[in-house]
Amino acid sequence: MFKTSLTALVMGATALTSTAALAQDWRDEVPVFRIGLLGGENEADRLRDHACQKAYLEERLGVPVELFPASDYAGVMQGLLAGQLEFAGLGSAGYAGIYLQEEDAVEPLYTTMQIDGSLGYYAVMYTRADSGITTLEEMEGHSLAWADPNSTSGYLVPLAELRQMGIEPEAYFSETGFGGGHEQAVIAVLNEQYDAGVTWTSGVGDINQGFSRGNLRSMVDNGLLDMNDIQIIWQSNLITNGPRVIRSDLPQELKDQVMGAMMQLQNHDRDCFDAINDGESMGYWPISHSFYEPIINMRRQLAGER
Repeated sequence: MFKTSLTALVMGATALTSTAALAQDWRDEVPVFRIGLLGGENEADRLRDHACQKAYLEERLGVPVELFPASDYAGVMQGLLAGQLEFAGLGSAGYAGIYLQEEDAVEPLYTTMQIDGSLGYYAVMYTRADSGITTLEEMEGHSLAWADPNSTSGYLVPLAELRQMGIEPEAYFSETGFGGGHEQAVIAVLNEQYDAGVTWTSGVGDINQGFSRGNLRSMVDNGLLDMNDIQIIWQSNLITNGPRVIRSDLPQELKDQVMGAMMQLQNHDRDCFDAINDGESMGYWPISHSFYEPIINMRRQLAGER
C-alpha cells in the first residue's frame, strides 16, 4: 500500500513539475503579451476602455500585457504579420487582408454575439440631419467619406453592395475619401467636410443611444455624438462580426489560456466586457476561419480589380 501510494505521489509530482515547466516555457518565449488596438476612435479613449482588459489578462497569464493603439487598421495588421503583436480584435476585412498576405499568420478565436443572438452587424450610410439628403438616390453628386481602406463596414462591404446596385462610387459621388477611421469620418460629416459617411452598428436596440453596439453607440457614450444630428439613409446586408485573433506561431498553452480567460470575461467583469466591445452584447462565440470565407472572397475580388 505504502509503495503504491509513494509511486502515485512521485508520478503526481512529476506531472505537476512537467506542467509547471510547460507554463514556464511559454512565458520564457513570450515574456510580454502585446495587444493591438484598431484605429477608429481617439487613442486616449481606446487606452482607457482597454485598461481593464490589460489588468484582467495580466492576472490570468502571469506576464505583463501591453496595449498598442494604431492610427489605422493597417498598423495592427502589419504588427501581427511582423510578429510585433500577439493578439488583436479585427474586422472581417482586416482578417481577410492578413489571410491573403500570409494564410497561417493568425488564428481567429471568437467573435461577439449581438443582443439579439446574431453574429453579425451592419454598415450604414449617414448624413447630417439638416443636410436635406434623406435617401441614397439623393446622394448622387454629393461627397462620401469612407472610414478606412481595411474596414469591412467602412469600405469593403459598402463598396461591393453599391456596385451590386449599379452604383460606381467614383462616378456617382462628387468626391470620395477616407476619414481616417470611423469616429473621424463621423466628425468630418458633422463638420460639413463630407456630405455622408459609412460606419458600423449592431442595428438593434435604441437608435437614440446609437443602437446597442457599434461606432455610433461608442460616440454617443463618449459624448461625441447626438443621434438627432444625423440620419441613416442606407443599410447593408448582415456582415459577419470581426474576430479576435492570436498569432498562429504562439505556444498552444498560451492560446488556450487566452481563449479560456476571454470567454469568461463577461462573467468576471461585465463593465469591462461592454467597454471593449463598443456597447452591449450577449457574449463571445467561438468561430473558425470558415466563418470569414465570404469576406475573404470579396476582398480577393477587390484586390484582383486593382
